[in-house]
Amino acid sequence: MVTAPHPPTPRDDRPTHVADLLRLLTRDPGRPRLTWYGDDGERVELSGAVLENWVNKTTNLLVEEFDAGPGTRVVLDLPVHWRTVVWALAAWRVGTTVVLAPVEDDAMPDDGTTRPDVVVTTRPDRWTGTRAELVAVTLPALARRFDGDLPAGATDAASAVMTYGDRIGWAPAVEPGLEALSAPPSSWDHAHLVDRAAGGRQLLSPTPPSGDGDNGDPATASILRRVLATWAADGSVVLVSPATATALGSDPERFRRLLAQEQVTPA
Repeated sequence: MVTAPHPPTPRDDRPTHVADLLRLLTRDPGRPRLTWYGDDGERVELSGAVLENWVNKTTNLLVEEFDAGPGTRVVLDLPVHWRTVVWALAAWRVGTTVVLAPVEDDAMPDDGTTRPDVVVTTRPDRWTGTRAELVAVTLPALARRFDGDLPAGATDAASAVMTYGDRIGWAPAVEPGLEALSAPPSSWDHAHLVDRAAGGRQLLSPTPPSGDGDNGDPATASILRRVLATWAADGSVVLVSPATATALGSDPERFRRLLAQEQVTPA
């Protein structure tokens, strides 16, 4: 993780939940807040306004199609990616529990108590037969439909999200004491989801955390919480894919070029 100096948000302006955080991000709507480096050289930059637009559309889909709100369990079966951040923000905006699917396991529990209500996945075939609502996600930024076969009744996120409004029509209130993020063996409630870290411009890569108090959380959980913490300090994030992180680690010159281009410096 790297950072460059930036004036921190005053302590009394610290967001206490995701809705507050989104308002903070749009006070300076044109400022880059999330920059993504994907495989094959893909680069996507989202300003505060553009990020809010994506989150609002996705929030509307969750509420209008699936009646999502406090008590709803939304499984994210997605890799570290800018779209994963958007889906997590939308799910938290309406007070749901985001459950991170195990990367290697064949299935999530479906025992009536931990059963998911909505599954958002790049691998819809993995969830054939689930009783949850199924949303199929394609990752490339310019994709307009899911590239593959969809199970009966599944929602194609690439086409569906774009049909919803840019402003949230209605969203249920967040209940602070309910679980917000489940990444076994760890979990966080909504009241403790948004922490605070250094501001500035942070470079985040999906490597397992070490010594940061998360005690071995999956990489996606650590990345999501670090993104929120950086934004809570009025910072911005440069996020790289696992393959890009590996490539940067073996190519110091490419790494230095990325730091210079994105105006971030080693901490």
